[in-house]
Amino acid sequence: MSIISPVRTADTSTPIIEVLAERWSPRAFDPIQPIDETKLTAALEAARWSPSAANSQPWRFIVARRGSAEFTSIKAALVGFNSAWAGSAGALVVAIAEMTDADGTARTWAQYDLGQAIAHFSVQAHADDLHVHQMGGFDADALRASFDLAENLVPLSVTAVGNVGSPDQLPEGTREREMAPRERRALEELLVVNS
Repeated sequence: MSIISPVRTADTSTPIIEVLAERWSPRAFDPIQPIDETKLTAALEAARWSPSAANSQPWRFIVARRGSAEFTSIKAALVGFNSAWAGSAGALVVAIAEMTDADGTARTWAQYDLGQAIAHFSVQAHADDLHVHQMGGFDADALRASFDLAENLVPLSVTAVGNVGSPDQLPEGTREREMAPRERRALEELLVVNS
């Protein structure tokens, strides 16, 4: 039985839409409940419809459900403490930027566009009561080898997605991070110019 997702609403300086204010990135995922395929497909569909430079759509994804050989390969490529908790997620999604087109022309904005696609993915997932946690701690070369990726396909992140689990299942240091208050820099600190 899945744990009811806790609400961890951000303390924003001005109101923002609820799905963004309540979005957070857990490390504790339900290790038993399978990923809801309809919700996962909706998140991927949201990524598909995100904007891109000249409608180039330079994003590609490897989607692996817990229990599959592909999931095991992705989990094995995780480094640091990510490998300690991410295996409980319902699925792992590798986000890949297609850095050149079929003619070899550079796609200058591919990484930015992929970031937007993953943002759309995460917002849709949260709207459907799934949670995501994006990771940069992984061995890109291991993923390249495991999935025989072409040279122009660059893995940029791995996203754990699933239902929230109990923080009690996490190692002590990670458990403390899971329960810590949500914090962000003040908006004024982020604005280089605001005239």
